[in-house]
Parts: sequence; structure tokens; C-alpha cells
Amino acid sequence: MDRRNFIGNCAFLLAGYQLGAKELTIMQTKLNITGVRSGFEREPLRFPFGFKGAFLTELWQNIAVVEAEDGAFGLGLGTQSVLYGDAEAFAATDETTGNRWMLRLSEIALDWLVGQSFESPIDAMDRLVPWLHQEGKKLTGRADLHINFVYNALVSVDNALWMLYAKVQQAQHFKQLIPSPYHAAFRAENKRIAVMFQISYTMPLSDVKAAVEAGYFVFKIKTGSPGDQASMLKQDKERLSEIHQAIGAVKPAHRRIYYTMDANGRYQSKAVLLEYLDYAKAICAFDAILLYEEPFVEENSEDVSDLDVLIAADESIHSPEDARRKIELGYGAFVLKGIAKTLSLTVQIAQVAAEHDIPCLCSDLTVNPILIDWNKLIAATLPPFPGLDMGMMETNGDMNYQNWEEMIEKHPFSGAAWTRVEAGMFHLDRTFFKHMGGIATAAPFYKKKMQLDGFTKTDV
Repeated sequence: MDRRNFIGNCAFLLAGYQLGAKELTIMQTKLNITGVRSGFEREPLRFPFGFKGAFLTELWQNIAVVEAEDGAFGLGLGTQSVLYGDAEAFAATDETTGNRWMLRLSEIALDWLVGQSFESPIDAMDRLVPWLHQEGKKLTGRADLHINFVYNALVSVDNALWMLYAKVQQAQHFKQLIPSPYHAAFRAENKRIAVMFQISYTMPLSDVKAAVEAGYFVFKIKTGSPGDQASMLKQDKERLSEIHQAIGAVKPAHRRIYYTMDANGRYQSKAVLLEYLDYAKAICAFDAILLYEEPFVEENSEDVSDLDVLIAADESIHSPEDARRKIELGYGAFVLKGIAKTLSLTVQIAQVAAEHDIPCLCSDLTVNPILIDWNKLIAATLPPFPGLDMGMMETNGDMNYQNWEEMIEKHPFSGAAWTRVEAGMFHLDRTFFKHMGGIATAAPFYKKKMQLDGFTKTDV
């Protein structure tokens, strides 16, 4: 057991002592996995969804179940995005084959868990990821398979472990669920979450204007358009100009408009980014930019501390060590993606941010409604984002999935007020925090689908 998990486990054991009239008991926290199950659903998109210079037409929803000897279980979902996980792997084959690779890697991970014991989901992921990365290379035939492909494949597995862990700990709130070494990162309780409205490469401007009228005030503009660097930059400039002309002068009630940009690692140099930012200044859009997310190709190690805009890191952070390196390079914000790179990794990155007073936000992966609330719980417990006085997260599934309304019905708290966006925000009440956004509650739809109704322990 490494020192981090030892300390976290000891702290929880001390908290678990319950002094009765004649006895002292200790709450057990081990995760002992005796069985697993898996499944998936294919969800078509309304139209091709573009980022990283390519397009998706569907997203597979992984389902993972981990079982304990006493009948307790954890059920986790994960939205697969091969394009996000490894754009080179996505381009090397057809979309269905890429999804089959990722699904199979999830199944291999589940099989590995059987018969093993863990202190926490973080312990399980720390031990599993290096081995699974090698298995992923064999499976795909790609010696340079990106580690984010592995993390994305593990989201459903990790989430299932966290649900089981919540039952083992009898956790009543999120901070109780998270091991104590990471508590400082999740010290807030935001009652409002600003929703970043995503503007894709091809979204009609009429939809963007309608979003302003609906009360959205933070707009995430996808940059890094398809093509070489010159054509990419030209398209990105033109897109910013038409968006700013359409909504830049509009003011939602009581709020100003903010832009964030996300190139998903497409810009090759700081010089290219500077040209884009200079153009933003020329058209009077620069002052609206709240931050620029993951501008550079991953091998770029240029210092960004001299830029007069907040630069945020996302895909390029694969470990706490990566997070520390980004801080040294002048990155001033982290984009957390627990729904793409596992909650286990996310809490470790969030702790690094807390230690250095680095603000964080949560980004989407066009996930299903249940995973939105996994993401929302992180955004709700992080310190408020500077300038907004609230948490901030992206969600775009409603505008991209063909069957969104049917997907909503699968949520264990479908219809709850905190699942709906109002005036560009999620408004969170005490029931949201009481139920931890639903992350410890197995949805009846998926319990039935995975034949779990006969288990003796169900929800927290």
C-alpha cells in the first residue's frame, strides 16, 4: 500500500470507530471484487460532431458492474469517445472498430478486478492503468496508444468501483466518500453552476442567438478547425468574428457574455495562438475571453505565463506530475474531466490545483444525463471560478444526441429541479447534495438491464 492510500485509510478507520456502551467497532473499507458484468448502448448523434479536426456520428455508452461477496454492487456508466482519447487511433480505423476496441478494453479491465482487493478506487486505478495500457497497445496494434484512450475506457469501471465504495463506507456526502488526503480540493458547496454552452464548428448562429435569449452567458467556442495550421487559423478567426458579431453586443439579464475557447491540442505553437488572440483584440472580442483551453499539441512545452489570457490545461494532464509541470509552464487553470479520465485521477489532479490555488472547471465529453451529474458534483464542490462567484461546467448532450429525452428518463432522479438548466445555470438544492448528484444511486433502468434486481444491497 502506498503512503497516500495508507494515510487516507487510517484517517477513515479512525473516523469509523463507534464507541458504544460496551464495545468498539471498526468500519471495514476494503473493496473485495467477486464478480463483474458489462454491457453497452449505441447512441446516435443528431449531426456529425466535430472537434480535434474530425467528426463523430455516435457515442457508445459503456455499462460496468462490480460485485462483492455480500451482495453489494456498484454500477457505473461511461461515454466512449475514441476521438477524444486518441485522435490518431480514431483516424486509423473506422468509427465502429475504434469503439469496439475501447469497449473490449473496459471488459479486460473488469476481468482483471475479479478476485482482487483494494483500499479504494484510486488504489485500484493506480494498480490497473499501467498494465491495461500495455493491453490496449496489443489490442489496437498501436504502440503509441495514448493514455487518455485507456482512461476513457475505464470511466464506467471506475464509476462502478466508486458506487460500491460508497456503500462499503456508508458515505452520506461527497467529502465522506473522497479519501481524506483530497478533502481540501472539494471544500465548497456551490448552489449555482454556470453552464458553458458549446458552439461547434458548424452550429447555426440562430442556435447561438437562441441560447443567449434562453439566458446562457458562458459560451465555449470550438477552435482547432480541420486542415493545416494556416487553414485552421483562418477558419477559427472567421468563426470567432461571426459569433461575436451575432452575440457580442447582446447582454443576458443581469450578466455579461463570456467566451472560452478549446482547441483540443490543435495549435502547434504559441505564435499561432498569439495571432488568434491579436485578431480577437482587433475585433473587440478579447475582453470577453474568460480562458483558452488546451491550445497546443501535447509535445509543445512553451511557457504561457507571458500571455494576457488565462490558459487552461485539459487533455495534456494524465497525472498529478503533469499537473505540476503545467503550473511551472504558466498554466493558470485546470479543466477536470472525471467523466472522461476517471474520477480517481480527477480527485488527484484537483488536489494539486488546491495546493497551488489553481481554479478548476469541469468539461463535458457529450456524456449521458447520469454522467452530467457525476461531473456536476465535482463542479459543485470545487471553489467558485474567479469572476463568476459560482462553479462552472460544460454540458452539450441535449444538443447532440438524437434520443436525449429517452436518455433523461434513465436518470435515477429524472425530473429533479437540479437536473435542468435555467437561465444558463444549474441551481442546486439540498437534495442534490444529499443524494451526491445520484452517483451512489443505481438507476432502476440499468439495474433491470444488468439483471441486478435480486441483489440484497441496492442503493445508499
